Amino acid sequence: MRQADPTPYNATYRVRLPVCSAIAILQGMTGRSPLDDPHNAAFAWGRYKRMMKGMLALTLTTIGIVLAWLTYENGMLSIHFYIAWGLGIGFMMMLVAALMGLVFLSNGTGHDESIDDRLGDEAKETWNDR
Repeated sequence: MRQADPTPYNATYRVRLPVCSAIAILQGMTGRSPLDDPHNAAFAWGRYKRMMKGMLALTLTTIGIVLAWLTYENGMLSIHFYIAWGLGIGFMMMLVAALMGLVFLSNGTGHDESIDDRLGDEAKETWNDR
């Protein structure tokens, strides 16, 4: 009868770094972000919240217009129809606004430039050769 191997299957491939080494590697990948400064972060997040409030107002207006148009075109239908349309439009618009707002926040604060590009022109040349 064959005995089971007591070591895990991928035990030889597992590499464990000391915690301090892993943190040092991660810290070496990025520079200091402008969002680390509390004043810059407060300004950026305030702008993001204002944009989201504006998008909420636009989303609610759009939902109202669409539901009024649906009622005008089709007459009164099941309440579930209007709930589904309202939630679908609202969720989609707010999700897009939140994700695009985070892109604007990252780019507008200079957070994107704080990432260390170790490959630099070498990566651009590799992609342009294809």
